[in-house]
Amino acid sequence: MASLEDLPIRDDLRGRKPYGAPQLNVPVALNVNENTHRIPEGVAIDVVAAIAAALIDINRYPDREFTKLRSALATYLGDGMKEENLWAANGSNEVLLQIFQAFGGPSRKALGFGPTYSMYSLLALTTGTDYVDVPRGEKFELSSELVVEAIAKHQPSIVMLCSPNNPTGTPLSLSVIEAAYDATDGIIVVDEAYAEFGSGESAISLLESRPRLLISRTMSKAFAFAGARLGYLAADPAAIDALRLVRLPYHLSALTQAAATAALNHSALMLKTVEDIRYQRDRMSLELAELGFEVFRSEANFLLFSGLKDSAEAFDQLLAQGVLVRNVGIPHTLRVTAGTEAETSKFLEAAQKLVKL
Repeated sequence: MASLEDLPIRDDLRGRKPYGAPQLNVPVALNVNENTHRIPEGVAIDVVAAIAAALIDINRYPDREFTKLRSALATYLGDGMKEENLWAANGSNEVLLQIFQAFGGPSRKALGFGPTYSMYSLLALTTGTDYVDVPRGEKFELSSELVVEAIAKHQPSIVMLCSPNNPTGTPLSLSVIEAAYDATDGIIVVDEAYAEFGSGESAISLLESRPRLLISRTMSKAFAFAGARLGYLAADPAAIDALRLVRLPYHLSALTQAAATAALNHSALMLKTVEDIRYQRDRMSLELAELGFEVFRSEANFLLFSGLKDSAEAFDQLLAQGVLVRNVGIPHTLRVTAGTEAETSKFLEAAQKLVKL
């Protein structure tokens, strides 16, 4: 049997491993920032009915422009958004890939501020885009000065701003986004996968008269719809047209369109768990601090905490107690998702046994 190394794979892919967090069967899984609350039964029934209706015509290709879904997304976002301002794909990762395909590529450069979402550099790699990682400031914060200086130095075609940032949870002010936009002729991408868990204003409020500003969102987190794989984008219609040039034909299935549209019709009910998740996040922050850990500012559905003697050992200690978290590779830290009250309690109980610095 041949191995991967026996194949004529691209040189820049040799020795690399596929992206992905461990998928383990454990009592408490708090490692991939999922919404651990199930969707309401009434919503599930409507989603199933919508999928069943779509199956009648499943012999036909789906609506290539997914017009009903885009209209539903525009209604959900508000802020003057219209159908032509919206795009969607199979998870926000595919949305981001299409951005890199349209605006990146050989001889072009993308700029990120690490530590941040590790997919940015992988998307750059797969599209032949150079990727520059500029370190964040103290406590993983970003200032206008830091961002503008990095843009001036590296002259990127794409600037990636994650708000709130993954894996640190750090929020980002609108003034930083405005400063970044004014500092370049390139594309500014604001990744708002966790926006619903924050308390600040969305960058969608900045879209008017900013055709190079693209706001990426997802239904995976606050909507508890991770398994449906629906990410979306708010932007100027011209930017949407650019993504049409690189999308695969009929890339969004009829079943995905039907499920997501039905869920959006219940957006208020779907988002009812957000307050509880915020409460559990803040509860973890307070109790971890009381245990002597440093907890970084977060407006996401997760926390990054520091003060561990050994991250890998602490990860294994929690796993042995049935709690799965994420070791993101930042020394002396772990990241934990805010779960249900019972899951959060189990994690906090297990965290009391961790060895600190």
